[in-house]
Amino acid sequence: MHMTCHELAKRLLTLQPSLLPTDVARLSLLILTQVSDADQLTDPAQLTTAWKNASFRLEAASDQHSAVADELESICSDGPTEFSPDQLWVLLRAVKVQSQLLELYTDQPSLA
Repeated sequence: MHMTCHELAKRLLTLQPSLLPTDVARLSLLILTQVSDADQLTDPAQLTTAWKNASFRLEAASDQHSAVADELESICSDGPTEFSPDQLWVLLRAVKVQSQLLELYTDQPSLA
């Protein structure tokens, strides 16, 4: 049996019916970039493993992104000032988190 993106999305919804369409799309992309052969996802055990791995990675990346976004928001709310060393570290972390998100979706090493 050949696993299509549509079939993968349907199977993900059976694993977690509460998923929003955007989450199904994200997880499908993450799963498909992590497996060498999409047909191996026809095995329920391999699909479940891939789904759990992708869900964990997506949740971790989302949490990191949210935390950095909050830090950046607090920096921006201070108005135009000179950046302190702590604020520069926040900016560097933001760049790193963004590069990790890009790497997560593309499965390619990022430059940051």
